Amino acid sequence: MFTAGLGYVFKIYLARVLGPQALGIYALGMTIISFLGILNVFGLPQAAMRFVAVYAASKKFGALRSLLWNGSWILLAANLVFSALLIEVGPWIATHFYHAPELVRYFPLFAFVMILGALNAFFGKALAGYKKVGLRTMVTNFIASPVTMAVAVLLIALGGGLWGYLVAQIISAAVAMVLLISLVWWFTPVAARSPNIDNLWLEPEVWSFSAAMFGVGLMEFFLAQSDRIALGFYRGAHDLGIYAVATALIAYEPVILYSVNQIFSPVIADLHTRGEFALLGRLFQTLTKWVLGLTLPLAAVMIVFAQPVMRIFGHDFEAGWPILIIGTCGQLVNCGVGSVGYLLLMSGNQRRLIRVQAAMAAVMVALCIALVPLWGTWGAAAAAAITNIGTNVWNLMEVRSALKLSPYNRSYLNLLPSISSALLVTLLLSRIFASTRPDWIGIVTAVLAAYSAFAAVTFAVGVNADDRVVADAVWARVRGNVRRVTMMSGQP
Repeated sequence: MFTAGLGYVFKIYLARVLGPQALGIYALGMTIISFLGILNVFGLPQAAMRFVAVYAASKKFGALRSLLWNGSWILLAANLVFSALLIEVGPWIATHFYHAPELVRYFPLFAFVMILGALNAFFGKALAGYKKVGLRTMVTNFIASPVTMAVAVLLIALGGGLWGYLVAQIISAAVAMVLLISLVWWFTPVAARSPNIDNLWLEPEVWSFSAAMFGVGLMEFFLAQSDRIALGFYRGAHDLGIYAVATALIAYEPVILYSVNQIFSPVIADLHTRGEFALLGRLFQTLTKWVLGLTLPLAAVMIVFAQPVMRIFGHDFEAGWPILIIGTCGQLVNCGVGSVGYLLLMSGNQRRLIRVQAAMAAVMVALCIALVPLWGTWGAAAAAAITNIGTNVWNLMEVRSALKLSPYNRSYLNLLPSISSALLVTLLLSRIFASTRPDWIGIVTAVLAAYSAFAAVTFAVGVNADDRVVADAVWARVRGNVRRVTMMSGQP
């Protein structure tokens, strides 16, 4: 929530200062290092999340030491090789494929972004394996993100432009890496801290799982980046810049789902290993219901206020409002099925996940080739939404087949009055603020009012026992955090 709010304001600043052309160049560079970022991590970050949890719980400290130390040097060596490849081959891609020669001078900076991103992904997932998701979130969201924004604003104000934005990302990533490594070291048992120079490789089970994750990551790249690659090839950096801003906003919609996935994923592995399928099913149902319920008010505002939301970024970006509507509809399905991908992944059914993603990646590429030349950014948005919906529905079917779990029960009906009230409030406020300027006043008011209406009706209708358990746990965590902040600030 913190990142979504602050990040939204920062993206407005970037859009207005850099413009769609520079943001498009940045998006083109990110497609290249995103592809290399799949090849150069070998699936090790996801393996770290799973096997750190497994080895720590089973006290296999030798295997844990091998995973952390050897995984680190393997990632560092691989990224140095791929950075050299980026600097050598990248200019040809920029000039002949994307027809954007101005991208070439940024490749050294993108290389640093890639190296630090790979290491941060590994140590961040390792920290999640220790079930310290809150600390990882503190580093990546509450420290690294503000550092990026502050340094970027400073460097851009000094005339740095896109160069300044990339340098800011490098500085914040370096800060995050130092903190993540320190935290992993702190929570690693003493017996697993020292390197074993006699064994500089990884356990076979880690490589087996990493190979599966490599396949998943490769398919995720095609699912996530095919639309941008197609726009860069067929339409150019300007259209891609508009599309990138709209899709960045869409990415905020499933923020509740992402938060749940970070916490729920190691729990899935734990409960599945211990055979507690009934408890796993109850958690799946309750969490999915509230992910969907808490996402719908935001989705309603983004759809109803789509044009004002995009207009905030500047006149050049206003044309992207249909992208926002199309993408939001696709993300609603993503939130509506819950953590289906992680259920397959963390329960040892990763092959099913790979099969789904491989098929849908082919669908995504085909749709982009067919739709982007005809409809431009609208076609890219439609291709991404259709693929998103198909992937999540198929994953849901695989979860039902493999684990005999479903996220749905009759308690979902209790959300209908709450959701209806949020939607009605949003529609009413869209008429009231239709001519109000600046646009952000109406948007912020609508978000606050929609969630207030949702909360008021929800508490009036009532919740069941599982809902109360989740609510009490969240409230206890909030009170604990507030108490710690108060103590740190010296307040009574």
